[in-house]
Amino acid sequence: MASTELEKKPGQAVDPAEEPSVEWGWHGGFPKGTQIGGWISVIAMVFMLFDNHQGIVSGGDAFKIEDFYLIGITLALVAGLFYDLRKKKRARG
Repeated sequence: MASTELEKKPGQAVDPAEEPSVEWGWHGGFPKGTQIGGWISVIAMVFMLFDNHQGIVSGGDAFKIEDFYLIGITLALVAGLFYDLRKKKRARG
């Protein structure tokens, strides 16, 4: 006779049928990799301000829309990286 209630699983157990990657050990994130990749992206975007086009930062006569996008996205990325660091410090202690 079939049960109508769902079976309860332990909180930490992961069913390989639901997530096959658990069989070969891939289950989680890359906290250090996220930070490293984020800061490399920030550096690359700052370099784009100086070499990518003739905006105000690289010797042009006025700000171009590309400057605003690069600066805005870079600042948002930096804010996200600092938020991520702060969140991790609060979780630890």
